[in-house]
Amino acid sequence: MNNASFMSEVISLTDIGSIGEEIQALGVPVRALGMSRGWPNPLAVLTLANWLRQSKPDVIQTWMYHADLLGGIAAKLAGGVPVAWGIHHFNLDNQYNKRSTIWTAKICARLSCWLPEKIVCCSEATRQVHVDLGYVSNKIVVIPNSIDLSVFKPDAMARKSIRKELGISQSTPLIGMVARFDPQKDHRNFVDAAKILHDDYPDVHFLFCGSGVTWDNERLVNWIDSTGIRHCFHLLGLRHDVERITAALDVATLSSYGESFSLIIGEAMASGIPCVTSDIPAPVELLGGYGWVVPIHDSHALCSAWEEILCSSRDVVQKRQDAARERIKNEFSLELMVKRYQHLFVDLYESS
Repeated sequence: MNNASFMSEVISLTDIGSIGEEIQALGVPVRALGMSRGWPNPLAVLTLANWLRQSKPDVIQTWMYHADLLGGIAAKLAGGVPVAWGIHHFNLDNQYNKRSTIWTAKICARLSCWLPEKIVCCSEATRQVHVDLGYVSNKIVVIPNSIDLSVFKPDAMARKSIRKELGISQSTPLIGMVARFDPQKDHRNFVDAAKILHDDYPDVHFLFCGSGVTWDNERLVNWIDSTGIRHCFHLLGLRHDVERITAALDVATLSSYGESFSLIIGEAMASGIPCVTSDIPAPVELLGGYGWVVPIHDSHALCSAWEEILCSSRDVVQKRQDAARERIKNEFSLELMVKRYQHLFVDLYESS
């Protein structure tokens, strides 16, 4: 953000955490309410309202359902500071979400006519889900998540160094997914597709990267071992060099069945890597026709998409990926997202 025009302060509902420490290192004050995860704590609302009275912010941007609810109420108690809610969720199926998350989202829907001045959704797909849930539609604006093109870019050296780290040949095709271990990411579908592909392309290797994706994950490892191709898999766990890993892939994959935006697809597009995604609205919207789309839970279709990419001429793939990176540059760049938020904050301030 433009630090000459905006001063920021961050309040975390729980603890400061590693992200909070990074924000502090930028010179931005960070405080934590120390709430336990789960249901909102009514007493914390009073503490938060008191902090807001002390800080006297011109605008408040909340982030995710619990913060939207507590921040909205606290802002009213603190004198009616204008609030923009932030929504970064898509699938509210009760099979895959905590009961507290679903109920908080529904309470927010009921209060959306009163608490926020604006509601920011990170994709058109997310907007539609929440309009259907009862959120006030004329308050909603869509500000997509962004990709930092100075970080995520084509990088031939990353391809070489990651393969050296994995102990595989420089010519080994590498298909990967950067995603935490979560039911909605559907790692099982990816593993099943890998087995099918391996029967015809035994030289291809597969990479998982993300929180919980390690060889200590018994459930995931059992899926992999059941295919008999454990030697072709690489589980990297949580990494802080995702840009290198992404740029090293031959194919980036999202086998999920619920996404509000999908940064991993956007980051791969910016890195010049062919992308395959499940047929869910947000990542398909992001791809804009410059990738491969397959039905959810369909390992055979996923395998076929991989095979098509691996068999395509380099010129054909490169042309599509050049267009994909240009799409990210023109519509989903970090600079564009920052400008959109700054315009939102100015509008909220001037209308208050």
